[in-house]
Amino acid sequence: MPPRFHTLIAAQFFSALADNALLIVGIALLREMGQPLWWAPLLKLCFTLAYVGLAPVVGLIADAWPKVALMSCMNGLKAIGVGLMALGLDPLIAFGIVGTAAACYAPAKYGLITEIVPPSKLVAANGWIEVSVVCSVLLGTLVGGLLVSPWWMAQAASLDVAHPLTVSLCALLGVYALAALLQLRVPESGIGYPKAPRRPRAILRDFYISNAALWRDRLGGRLSLSMTTLFWGAGATLQLAVLQWAQDVLGLRLSQGAYLQATVAVGVVAGAGLAGRWIALHHSLKVMPLGLMLGALMLGTPWVTSLGWALPAMVLVGAVGGAMVVPMNALLQHRGVQILSAGRSIAVQGFNENLSILLMLGSYAILQAVGVPLVWLMSGLGLFVCLCVLLLMGWGRFSADGARSEPGAGCPEAQAGHAKRAS
Repeated sequence: MPPRFHTLIAAQFFSALADNALLIVGIALLREMGQPLWWAPLLKLCFTLAYVGLAPVVGLIADAWPKVALMSCMNGLKAIGVGLMALGLDPLIAFGIVGTAAACYAPAKYGLITEIVPPSKLVAANGWIEVSVVCSVLLGTLVGGLLVSPWWMAQAASLDVAHPLTVSLCALLGVYALAALLQLRVPESGIGYPKAPRRPRAILRDFYISNAALWRDRLGGRLSLSMTTLFWGAGATLQLAVLQWAQDVLGLRLSQGAYLQATVAVGVVAGAGLAGRWIALHHSLKVMPLGLMLGALMLGTPWVTSLGWALPAMVLVGAVGGAMVVPMNALLQHRGVQILSAGRSIAVQGFNENLSILLMLGSYAILQAVGVPLVWLMSGLGLFVCLCVLLLMGWGRFSADGARSEPGAGCPEAQAGHAKRAS
């Protein structure tokens, strides 16, 4: 791997860890405010909204500005959002600020990786990325659970503060500061891009063309974008559903539900690590059947009522999901940087994946608000994933037949030159 690659991984790890811990603390804060259960998905919705609304510009910003400096600034903006929440700002507004920073951070991070890592190591690099991201989810939920646990609340109350959760938010400020310091040790790639449009109409047109180009790509972009869009939408919904399921079905507290949620992340780490080690970039589409297995597991797991069975089931869900998403993500990044640019391709990917999160979380919140039982919601999500993967597999066979007739068809590395000419 290139110099300071692992420092970049560490920086984004601590930034994402704080994001995930903040979600648990935010849910606890909403409950203390007396808000209904269906408000919890609204936190994630407010966080994700910026990814969709700012998608046309964040890619251009990532290509125009030094990426390392941009990521450090965005960690600072996250800290501002958390600090304002500690001072009494509405959690939904604060999550919108943190989400805005995260939306600008993502294309800079993934864009920098595509610039400094050669294609032959891109799957392995994505294995590192996804393992670190999921480890941040794992430890973030554990830290979040700790920060709302009865022990922590008792310790915070002994400090004679107005609100014990304020101490939790201050602890997260320290984590964001650590991420920003690590980020400053990562060197810039030195790669520049042509001047981007600045007028709003030109920016929207540029993003529309970029989005359409990636969706039209038969050589892997279309299918990998569809699979990652499905995975992250379903995964974000499952993240909140597991917290509630642990309390309603298994009888756990919120802090204990966060620990159960972390077992999914353990599985994703294992699956992502195996995929990064054993699956080559040109074999990425062969992992699509794992999506069917993931949907089947999501369909059946909610009916488990024993913690002893729930733990291995959650680990298995995570492992299958991790093994599926890493190769798809690597293929999508490779095709995206060949067709577009690093920042534009990641912005398009983020727009589609987070639009999926918004739609699925919005549907989840509405169904929960009208009283649909949680186990039926979770099983319905699994069935939806199965049906979508079946459709994509059929679509993939049709796309493969069409791609064989195009010049340069073959492994993704051999297709790079043709993709540049086509773009």
